[in-house]
Amino acid sequence: MSSGTKLRNIGPKSAAWLRQTGIRTQEDLVAVGSLAAYVRVKRAGFKPSLNLLYALEGAILGCHWQEIPDERRSELVLAAGEEVAKLPLPKGKRMPAAGPVTTVRSDEDDGGAPEPDFGFDDPATESSTAD
Repeated sequence: MSSGTKLRNIGPKSAAWLRQTGIRTQEDLVAVGSLAAYVRVKRAGFKPSLNLLYALEGAILGCHWQEIPDERRSELVLAAGEEVAKLPLPKGKRMPAAGPVTTVRSDEDDGGAPEPDFGFDDPATESSTAD
C-alpha cells in the first residue's frame, strides 16, 4: 500500500485502486472492512471482480483469499450485491427509458420459414394421381 508495505492477496492494480479510495495501510483496511473497501472501489468507478472482495477479507484475516470459507464468501457476495445496488449509475450509463412494447400475433399458421430442400421429394407432399 504505502511504499514498502504490501497487503497479502493485493496486487499492484488493486493496491492502486485502494490508495485512490483512501485505504493505504493494513490498519486502514481493517478499520474500513473488506465490504466497505470493495464498495469504495466500485463507487470510484473501477470494475473489480468478486476476487477483490475475497482478497480484502483474506488480507484482514491474514489468510489466502481461497481459504475464505464458502459460507463467508456467500455472505460477502450477498452484502456486496445489496450495497452495490444502492450506488448511483455513472454518468452516461443511465438506463434508457423503456420503449413501447409491441406484440405481434399471427392467427394463421403460415408455416414460418420455408422448409429446407434436402434434394429429394417428400411423398407426403406429392399429389397422388390415379391413372
